[in-house]
Amino acid sequence: MNRLEVTEKIITAKVAKGIQWADVAKKIGQSKEWTTALCLGQMTATPEQAKVLGRIFGLTAEEQKWLQVVPYKGSLPTAVPTDPLIYRWYEIVSVYGTTIKELIHEEFGDGIMSAIDFSMDIVRQPDPKGDRVNVVLSGKFLPYKTY
Repeated sequence: MNRLEVTEKIITAKVAKGIQWADVAKKIGQSKEWTTALCLGQMTATPEQAKVLGRIFGLTAEEQKWLQVVPYKGSLPTAVPTDPLIYRWYEIVSVYGTTIKELIHEEFGDGIMSAIDFSMDIVRQPDPKGDRVNVVLSGKFLPYKTY
């Protein structure tokens, strides 16, 4: 048994039962974005969250323990993503990354946007020309310190 096998079991149960991530999120009291990352193996559950997920997805006590192990984050199967949707995010960073960096530095100074003290919100934005994906990323600014 390992974390990847637990993730695969969660996805299998989600499909079989017709579960929506937003419904799971409500039951564990977190955002749908964070909850999805947890269920896909990128976050760490508390014991209470693991129990709730165990009930939802039919996980054993051992499988629930795997949800509480700190995962290896950023574990895409290839350096350049091949999934079309994920590749577009890679493309966005490739094309606009220097612009994002420049504008953050101009506004905040020398530092980074945290992916630890971070939130994300993904919503459908109706548009007569075709619905749009609206993604808001919010990370704490962490300035580089001098020493």
